[in-house]
Amino acid sequence: MHPTRRNGKICYLEIPTADIARSVRFYEAVFGWKTRKRGDGATAFDDAVGEVSGSWVNGRPSSPAPGLLLYIMVDSADATVALIIAHGGRIVQPIGADFPEITARFADPDGNVLGIYQEPTPAGGRRSAPMILP
Repeated sequence: MHPTRRNGKICYLEIPTADIARSVRFYEAVFGWKTRKRGDGATAFDDAVGEVSGSWVNGRPSSPAPGLLLYIMVDSADATVALIIAHGGRIVQPIGADFPEITARFADPDGNVLGIYQEPTPAGGRRSAPMILP
């Protein structure tokens, strides 16, 4: 029964990029997004759970300063930070800055700033201290 269709649901994103192939590689490797060619030839994506789709667009400036800020849910903030760095992104706000929430902000290879969010453990535990990045 995916995706959920309901009034008010966020359903589509457009991410600015200068290099669609590079963006595809980054988001597939870091977040497991699935990509596909639309009927109009554009490269589109679906998030890891098939609830949100979108595409990468050329000809728009990246979004390097958080205004509207999108957060992507992750299983492990620590592991995702490592993947972001390994695949050409950079951390612009480390884990721990929003303590007790488990978040970080990153810039993708085009400089778009987005966030990651990790749910607390089922027992209610949270990270006890911010992670120190190299």
